[in-house]
Amino acid sequence: MGFEPDAKECERLNREYGAPHRFFPHFAGDGSPATFHATNWMLTGSLYEPNSPLLEKFQSLAEFMQPVGTHAVDTTRIDDIAEIDDVDFFKIDIQGGELAVFRNALRCLSGTLLIQAEVEFVEMYKGQPMFADVDTFLRSIGFQFHTFNGFGSRAFKPLVVNGDINAGFRQALWSDALYVRDWMHLDTLPDAKLMKYAVLAHDVLGSFDLAHGVLQALDRHNGGTIATTYMQRLADSDAETGAAVRRTA
Repeated sequence: MGFEPDAKECERLNREYGAPHRFFPHFAGDGSPATFHATNWMLTGSLYEPNSPLLEKFQSLAEFMQPVGTHAVDTTRIDDIAEIDDVDFFKIDIQGGELAVFRNALRCLSGTLLIQAEVEFVEMYKGQPMFADVDTFLRSIGFQFHTFNGFGSRAFKPLVVNGDINAGFRQALWSDALYVRDWMHLDTLPDAKLMKYAVLAHDVLGSFDLAHGVLQALDRHNGGTIATTYMQRLADSDAETGAAVRRTA
């Protein structure tokens, strides 16, 4: 499932992808009226105003986030969309509005196993929540931070890194943060969720150690040996790839 606020584009996506994919013509948010800030590059438009004085300090940022207009929109709480029920993997990138969506999707998130959310470390949009705000909230509702999926960086003007204006030195600006259902309480999850959790950990995250731990919880539930089988297959795969997955205890 996904969101595309433009009705015509949403219709096109539903027609092009078809079942089981489903797109909704909504601005996901807190359910209140809001102002959308359009920019010269469609992907950087946001319910928050671009922070131009900050963006202009960096190479190749302000040039792609120039305000071009605003218009009023109505946002929709994900929890108010009856068709969205049991979500295993929640991926979101809406230019600063992620926390408002999370706060209004508690029903949906109650069964979620993996969250991938874009987060910012500097205020690229005026008044937007920072990574620390998103992190605090997600941990408060039963998730553990797992890893970052790369970092967005730019150099302070006028310096350029090896002729690449899209590269940075040390300043981290944004990333995709990955959160998983709290692995300290795996035994509270039903078997079906544990199996999905293990698949997501293996296939999406490449976190084989986490996948194994989840399968151990599954085995504790039903007396199975799937974690042992998984470990053996990892070891067999290691022999072919030269990787180093070994059991020490």
